[in-house]
Amino acid sequence: MKICFPAAKLSGLDSEVFGHFGSAPGFVIVDTESGSVEEISNGDLHHAHGMCQPLKALGGRPVDGIVVGGIGMGALMKLQAQGIQVYRAMEGSVRDNLAMWRQGKLPEFSANWTCAGHHHGGGCAH
Repeated sequence: MKICFPAAKLSGLDSEVFGHFGSAPGFVIVDTESGSVEEISNGDLHHAHGMCQPLKALGGRPVDGIVVGGIGMGALMKLQAQGIQVYRAMEGSVRDNLAMWRQGKLPEFSANWTCAGHHHGGGCAH
């Protein structure tokens, strides 16, 4: 299974999981079967709020899951429509969150946790 973790600074498994999918500068993709780790830049970093194109952000790389602290409703729905499971990250590194995912301790993201924006009174659950 390939799992993607948004990150502010790309440092492999030691990368801190970023608080928001669409504005993450980069992503760490971990293949849980082979143990390989890939780092990529966000290909959709400069999008208008609510216009995130998650598959463009990932440069077309296929993933089975996303572990993130926050995500907008549009991006969440686009990912889920592609069969990609989205999990709510806890604070810490990719390594920490990967361990929690393996233990079944990360909940699947629900619509009521999504970001309504960071400006003009919008709120986030992260």
